[in-house]
Amino acid sequence: MKSILFEIVGEPVAQGRPRAGKTAKGKTVLYDPLKSRDFKQYVQLVASQHAPSNLIEGPIVLHVDIYKSIPKALQTKPKQKLIEAGQLRPITKPDVDNYVKGVKDGMNKIIWNDDSQVVELTVRKFYSNNPKVVVCVKYDE
Repeated sequence: MKSILFEIVGEPVAQGRPRAGKTAKGKTVLYDPLKSRDFKQYVQLVASQHAPSNLIEGPIVLHVDIYKSIPKALQTKPKQKLIEAGQLRPITKPDVDNYVKGVKDGMNKIIWNDDSQVVELTVRKFYSNNPKVVVCVKYDE
């Protein structure tokens, strides 16, 4: 099984709710919030640096680790020790599925044809002094 591993450095961004707007002709359209759209473009840029020569065609196993910034309230020595030991993890919003949605969308047509190829998904949230998203894509040739 082959794998692609890379980091998306910076604060993770969860996929926002679609926004509605009107065209000049009065037609209602839905669009991504700016922050979500920018994050997907950033994911595309980073993923393109690790893209295989051909898009992955078969089933994919995806592992995503989300590292969020540590809130000020948890920046005490006892809390830092728990965070470093992996015993204190984020249980606040946004949900892990909202984080992974933007990551998966950003890798469409870069790493794989469509995110529907993901047959197994593991997502974990952690606190870190270095916010980032670590992505591991496993696939058969």
